Amino acid sequence: MAETTEPPEKIERQEKLPASDEVTEVAPGVLRIQLPIFLPGLGHVNCYAIEDENGVALIDPGLPGPDSYEALTKGLTQLDATPDDVHTVLVTHSHPDHFGGAGRLRIANGSEIVAHEHFRTIFDPKDDDSAELLDNRAPVTDPDGFDPGRFAEYLLSDDDIPDLPARKSPWGGTIPFPGKEEIQAMRTWDELTKRGFLTPQPTRRLVDSETIKLGRREWFALHTPGHTGDHLCLFEPEEGILLSGDHVLPTITPHISGMTPSDDALADFFAGLDRVAQLDGVTTVLPAHGHPFTDVAGRAQAIKDHHAERLDHLEKIAGELGESDVISFSHQLFQERSWGAMAESETYAHLEHLRIGGRAHCRHDSGKLLYSLDA
Repeated sequence: MAETTEPPEKIERQEKLPASDEVTEVAPGVLRIQLPIFLPGLGHVNCYAIEDENGVALIDPGLPGPDSYEALTKGLTQLDATPDDVHTVLVTHSHPDHFGGAGRLRIANGSEIVAHEHFRTIFDPKDDDSAELLDNRAPVTDPDGFDPGRFAEYLLSDDDIPDLPARKSPWGGTIPFPGKEEIQAMRTWDELTKRGFLTPQPTRRLVDSETIKLGRREWFALHTPGHTGDHLCLFEPEEGILLSGDHVLPTITPHISGMTPSDDALADFFAGLDRVAQLDGVTTVLPAHGHPFTDVAGRAQAIKDHHAERLDHLEKIAGELGESDVISFSHQLFQERSWGAMAESETYAHLEHLRIGGRAHCRHDSGKLLYSLDA
């Protein structure tokens, strides 16, 4: 998700604004439906609708819950459409506020689901062709006993919910997983929503620079990892429209967790920012959160500058802390209200970027990573 743990500044954070009920045309042939979400730093997700002679294609249909589906249905009504008219769902990346509504549309309507070739969720079955068969799910576990299949089992049953083990992080902390109260709230979803959330496997996987036809126009798929390993942007050169997902947002920076398959997620993110900044003829940027904007190069540079400042700040912190673990660094880099797994994972991504660049050293000690920087 695109949550940010940045300190507040004296500017309006567009991404925090609540979802509007109004559907608007934000670029030629592209309409924005805002769907409600309640996540740190976020109040809505932009679902973009593109109509053609066969119906409607959607980009990022929001969270899996009933509130999001109701808002989507109401938005489609303003286009004189229904969910039955959705023939294609393109998902920019594997966070639930983007893919959460896709599986339901696939199960209920046979909608095609399109994503990057590396798109994965922890609930993926062994065989992508059997996306609706939950009993084909691969048994994904780690040495600490974390098992996503147990989450699915208790979500779909009425059994008592046990304490599910946390997932161990690479730096020696833990990654929160939905607890009893969250799972109990999810149990109120209808069966299509629950099954769709667990099985959003793409029916078509795009590779970098591949084209896809949406709304009678050709769009280029741009693989822009960093926020996730499977993040996609879409560029339509005729009108100069860039669908930027969470890669480039107007007033916040996306969370870079270091939990992607890459060794250096931050370096990947920087490369992706440079790539979209160099696109020729961009006139409109349509982000997954916040309002449309025009200066993709300027915004990409501002985001890079923000992360460069964080890297410099970490070196300063290291001079004060000496050799320390990721949690200790994160408590210095972020305000106390932001402490937790997100702050730790972003700190880890930055420390690893420094280590790979030769500006930091790391060693293992009693299950934790300890970093020291050349201040």
